[in-house]
Amino acid sequence: MTPDNKKRLRVGILFGGRSGEHEVSLASAASVIRGLDPDKYEALPIGITKEGHWLIGGAAQKMLPEVLKGGQRVMMTADPTDAALIPLDRSGGGQRIDVVFPVMHGTFGEDGTIQGLLDLAGLPFVGAGVLGSAIGMDKDVAKRLLQVAKIPVVPWIAVQRADWERIPKEIQKAVEKKFKYPVFVKPATLGSSVGMTKVHSRAEFAGALNLAAGFAMKILVEQCVVGREIEVSVLGNHDPKASIPGEIVPHREFYDYTAKYLEEGSQILIPAKLKPAQTNKIQKYAVEAFRALELNGMARVDFFVEKKAGKIYLNEVNTIPGFTSISMYPKMWEASGIPFRELIDKLIELALEMHREKARTKYAIELPEGAAGALEA
Repeated sequence: MTPDNKKRLRVGILFGGRSGEHEVSLASAASVIRGLDPDKYEALPIGITKEGHWLIGGAAQKMLPEVLKGGQRVMMTADPTDAALIPLDRSGGGQRIDVVFPVMHGTFGEDGTIQGLLDLAGLPFVGAGVLGSAIGMDKDVAKRLLQVAKIPVVPWIAVQRADWERIPKEIQKAVEKKFKYPVFVKPATLGSSVGMTKVHSRAEFAGALNLAAGFAMKILVEQCVVGREIEVSVLGNHDPKASIPGEIVPHREFYDYTAKYLEEGSQILIPAKLKPAQTNKIQKYAVEAFRALELNGMARVDFFVEKKAGKIYLNEVNTIPGFTSISMYPKMWEASGIPFRELIDKLIELALEMHREKARTKYAIELPEGAAGALEA
């Protein structure tokens, strides 16, 4: 027997958004909704269009694309005493939300912006907060902090789009002085390999920079590492744990957007075939990175392991990893003993735990009697 709605937590599933990873978000959100235990949770799909409009689904919208096309237009209030989704046409009351599960990848979803709005509204939400999300999204800033934490990262140069447009020859000369081809060029603040190019020669350099510059104001140029692609999932707040590592064997030259989402053929190996010492080191680096970048809730941490020397490099950290049927984050936890539905439970519990922790923080100074009047004077 299913309890009534009042006894279930209403989980707002945020998906879509103004991002190059909009379509990936829909697939992830659909998996999360299917994974929610209906005895514990009531799912409220909250779609954000590519134009930034917020919509919620009704009984007639069974599929997430339908929510984006015909859902009810709403807006989120930032009032922590009455956080709700308010219909734009003022018809009816607001939609109550108990906890938010953002499943928005990339710009305006994974970079701290939506997390800031949810903090203002006083709503619990799954995943990293404003600072951790912003750091995790900016691969240049993340690499700098990882270096301070003595975690090896792939050598890189950060290029501002304005500088590339102003002095392209100087930029290319600086890159070629530091690196030999091939190099990877990608937006510094995007994921899912959107806008990423493997550059084999100087003739391909300008086109790759122009492509990446269309998606971000900062571009990363990285030395190519010939290695295996190893990933590990991290779960927790103050005491994070790392999963069994997995390996991706791409069927294309590298694991680009097409290989990830549009074509079949890439292999996923869980557990990855690693020596016990390598597994331990990768898990250790993953947890240390989680702490160094001020993360909580969840993250997928991606590594390269050189094929010849066996050196380990941390490639990047994803604060809202994919939750599709082929996504590594839930697959690695399932192999580690936490099935999908239980994983969703734990993530919501962690969100509520972090919300309670935030509530302990004082945001106002208690002044002695009469002091307020003196300040006003």
